[in-house]
Amino acid sequence: MSGTAKAIKHIENDKVIVTEYRFAPGANTGWHRHGHDYVVVPLMDGKVKLLTKDGESFADMKKAVPYFRSEGVEHDVINANETEYAFIEIELK
Repeated sequence: MSGTAKAIKHIENDKVIVTEYRFAPGANTGWHRHGHDYVVVPLMDGKVKLLTKDGESFADMKKAVPYFRSEGVEHDVINANETEYAFIEIELK
């Protein structure tokens, strides 16, 4: 990914990739396509802006409330908060 969010890879093995993403206000992941099913676990309450080929939307994120997405999702994720935002992404190989 080529965005401005800081990605910290905690685990990568033959089963999973676990990455922590930290976003300054306005920081983004950069446009990317998910090559695996994945789970995101927000580390704090907040809001992210999602840019997709269909346009933009906003998602309210709740601390410790995970969500699942299937392989193939394409988007850019942007911190829509006035403060730092962070989540853990767990990719299932």
